[in-house]
Amino acid sequence: MAKVIIKVLGPGCPKCQTLEQKVREVVKKNNFDAEVIKVENLMDIMKYGVMITPALVINEKLYSSGTPLPSSDQLTNWIKQHFE
Repeated sequence: MAKVIIKVLGPGCPKCQTLEQKVREVVKKNNFDAEVIKVENLMDIMKYGVMITPALVINEKLYSSGTPLPSSDQLTNWIKQHFE
C-alpha cells in the first residue's frame, strides 16, 4: 500500500493551523503511514475548487472545506479508509 498523502489547504489562518495540528496528531496517534503537506499557495488551493479554507484533501480527494472543522474521529475515519 502506498503512503497516504494528506494536504491541508489554507493560507495560514488560525483555523488552518488548527486543522493541520489535528491532522498531524491523528496521523501520529494511529501510526498512519501518511505524509501531511501544508498548501498555502492560493493558486494551488484553487485547483481543488476550494473557495473557503481550511480544506482537507486526502489522496487528491477533497474531504472538507470551511468550517466547522472535522473532529479527530472524523479525520481518523477518513484517513483509515485509505488503508482498507
